[in-house]
Amino acid sequence: MHGVDRLTADLDRLGVEPGETLLVQSSLRSVGPMVNGAATLLEALLRVLGPDGTLVVYTATPENSNTSRLALAPTDGMTPAQRQAYWDAKPPFDPATTPTSKILGHFSELVRSHPKAVRSSHPQTSFTALGSRARELMRGHRWAGHLGERSPVRKLYDRGARALLIGVPVWCCTAFHLAEYRQDDPPMQRYGCVVTDRRGQRRWVHFEAVHLRDEHFEPMTSALETGMPSLLAGTLGDASCYLLRIAEGVDVADKFLRDHRS
Repeated sequence: MHGVDRLTADLDRLGVEPGETLLVQSSLRSVGPMVNGAATLLEALLRVLGPDGTLVVYTATPENSNTSRLALAPTDGMTPAQRQAYWDAKPPFDPATTPTSKILGHFSELVRSHPKAVRSSHPQTSFTALGSRARELMRGHRWAGHLGERSPVRKLYDRGARALLIGVPVWCCTAFHLAEYRQDDPPMQRYGCVVTDRRGQRRWVHFEAVHLRDEHFEPMTSALETGMPSLLAGTLGDASCYLLRIAEGVDVADKFLRDHRS
């Protein structure tokens, strides 16, 4: 059973530094049993980062959509009337209360629900931060920005942040999607989500933004491992981990996508 002292020591050995900004993606199951579950990991991270550090997690809500495959799947087999009732009942995104998608795991939701957490306002691809730079990093997340130039990802890139991947492959870093926005003429798509407008009214909104994909990231594993000189590997509890500089990884992903553009 892993306690906070054990995980803190592991984080120190991995190279996590006090005062830094750290994007964390985790598979809690890979860490193994912890004394107080995910709360133990959170305590260890905050202890190592210290009062000047900032912890960031991805708290997306892709189900808040009437255009994505994930959101449309529950309506399969419904009649038109049932489908309309389903969309009419979908609650609007609220940064303060809307839970993180279950596909992202429990740790992100734990951070989101922390009383001092600050969440970005994007109704589909929000991030949440705890620490000294939280408000600065989460401010100004534009709808069409998603994971691009008008999002917290760009700020993480510019401010020298690192990513800690706990039991997660190196190619899975969410920040690498920034590279998609930097391609020439990236493919676009129409997104839809339900929000509360300035008058307090619930409404659906639609906008055009870059079409995000995941399938082209796994093939760049070798390029990432050899193209990031600062990449560190180690263990946290029972989990294999990577610690990487976000800007370095995004630059490698950008070059890979350009070199392999179909």
